[in-house]
Amino acid sequence: MLRPHLESALELARHQGVRIHPAATHPGPEAGQRPEACGPPARWCVASLLSWVEPLRPHTRASRLSLDPDRTEGVTPHLPGRPKTDVLDAVWLCKVAERQMLRPSFVPPRPIRQLRDLTRYRVDLIEARTAEKSRVEKLPEDACIKLSVVATDIFGVSGREMMAALIAGERDPAVLAEMARTAMRRKIPALREAFTGHFDEHHRFLLEQMLSRIDGLDADIARVEEKIETLIAPFAQAAERLDEIPGVGPISAAIILAEVGTDMSRFPTAGHLCSWAKVSPGIKSSAGKTKGNSSTGHGNRYLARVLGETAVVIGRSDTFLGERYRRIARRRGKCRAIVAVSRSILVIVWHLLNDPDARYTDLGSDYYGRHVNTESKKRNHIRQLESLGYRVIIEPAA
Repeated sequence: MLRPHLESALELARHQGVRIHPAATHPGPEAGQRPEACGPPARWCVASLLSWVEPLRPHTRASRLSLDPDRTEGVTPHLPGRPKTDVLDAVWLCKVAERQMLRPSFVPPRPIRQLRDLTRYRVDLIEARTAEKSRVEKLPEDACIKLSVVATDIFGVSGREMMAALIAGERDPAVLAEMARTAMRRKIPALREAFTGHFDEHHRFLLEQMLSRIDGLDADIARVEEKIETLIAPFAQAAERLDEIPGVGPISAAIILAEVGTDMSRFPTAGHLCSWAKVSPGIKSSAGKTKGNSSTGHGNRYLARVLGETAVVIGRSDTFLGERYRRIARRRGKCRAIVAVSRSILVIVWHLLNDPDARYTDLGSDYYGRHVNTESKKRNHIRQLESLGYRVIIEPAA
């Protein structure tokens, strides 16, 4: 006969079970059900392949199981002297998650994830098109044809017509140069010299294939952008608010929404969003000395790309963010200026998405000049002149 406190202890004992599902076999609805023998645990979690997260999600709603992947940075299941298998790693991660030692990852709702798939695919298509254009630019140089040296953009109207003539069999430099249009006609003498080479059948075949691939990628990008416009329609108001930020266009707004979502409750403050995106400067200090280069780390590369491109565009504008970019670039360099302005943009994005009534208002490029401390600036100039051996007397202007 067991004592009452031992019986209650056995009832509250933890139960651990491991189910193994082959990677090539669908786990089925039973994988999303919590075994009855497990009792009501404080937290029950499943460690499985990420590819099964979506198929399991509909079967786990009734059991209140969250399949959002957890962030496992800093959790190393493989310790010295400890066996290492996939099952043991899954058990270890479940135990760590049960003790709430893992932070849940950011998993946006399904419409945002679908939009994200399209925006990321569009970026991949653009990268493939850029690589193909680089091959096209390099190919004529193998035949001693330096078209890219004379033409600013060989894929403009004049450049494409000239390359089409090369594919059609035209080899006369004078005829090819006369195909130039508008401003390029001033470069006709240089074009005649640039087309003097030995373009043969081998180059013609490769150029035809490369241009055909570029045209196909252009068509694919256009179809993807049409689909993005369809999926962004439910978030049109949020996209319009983001479009008010200088340098942010419709495509950039769609990419930002696809990467961060529209629900800012996942990020309590703008600083949390910046930290998640890895645009907050890091610090590493020991014994009163700062070490490292204050790197922000590696975050979402798609978000970092669109923020960096927007920051460069803003740097040429006559706006508050543009002046901020130029001020930081003069003192710390362009790379740090890009990261700083990217963080400023992300802070603005958080406020616009967190408050539906918020609107972006530019402070003006003269903001820093209007808020300068004249007394401090005067003291600094006097101190600098006195250090050079001058005696300074300040008299107010009439």
